[in-house]
Amino acid sequence: MNNKQVLPKVIKPKFIKSIEQTCVKNIDLEDEGTIKNIHISDYTIETREANKVSFEGVIFSKVNFKGITLNALELTDVRFENCDLSNANFIGAIIHRAEFLDCKLMGLNLNDATFQNIYMNNCNGQFILMNYIQMKNVILSDCIFENSNVQHSKLDKVEFRKCNFKLSQMSGTSLSGIDLSNSDFEGAGVGPEDIKGAIVSPMQAVDFSKLFGLVIKE
Repeated sequence: MNNKQVLPKVIKPKFIKSIEQTCVKNIDLEDEGTIKNIHISDYTIETREANKVSFEGVIFSKVNFKGITLNALELTDVRFENCDLSNANFIGAIIHRAEFLDCKLMGLNLNDATFQNIYMNNCNGQFILMNYIQMKNVILSDCIFENSNVQHSKLDKVEFRKCNFKLSQMSGTSLSGIDLSNSDFEGAGVGPEDIKGAIVSPMQAVDFSKLFGLVIKE
């Protein structure tokens, strides 16, 4: 068995050179609307629900998405900086080449979403929902995902860097080949088939051994 971790090669978002000069403080979200190549700053999204919205080449800085529903959302070449996406509903979103930096993601619903070339750093994703999600080339760094749900999901070339997954539910999601050793999985709901082939620390090995019915004798 080859348990060597395959590290992701995350492609960064691509923005037009003049994007910093396109800063706006309001946008109109309409069904099937496309918003491209702008920098949105210090704004609270007033639209509560929209369908099939697409963002391309957009930087969000200190934008409040709290509690909004964006059905069939598409994000390509997007960066979120110090944004609040708490309790937003992005079910089925397709997100490609995106960064989430210093964001609040508490209770964000990303069930059935597709993640490709994603970097998250220093985000609070407590109670986040990522069931049936597909991740490829994703780095999650210094993030809190305590009490999250990442069940029945597919992780391909995903890296965890000092993340907190305490008390999270991860059944049906294979962690094979993923280095868990510097992240916290205390009390996480995983089964033997989920953890098989994962890279763990000696202390984690003792904790996870209980899933296999082993009794550790000192």
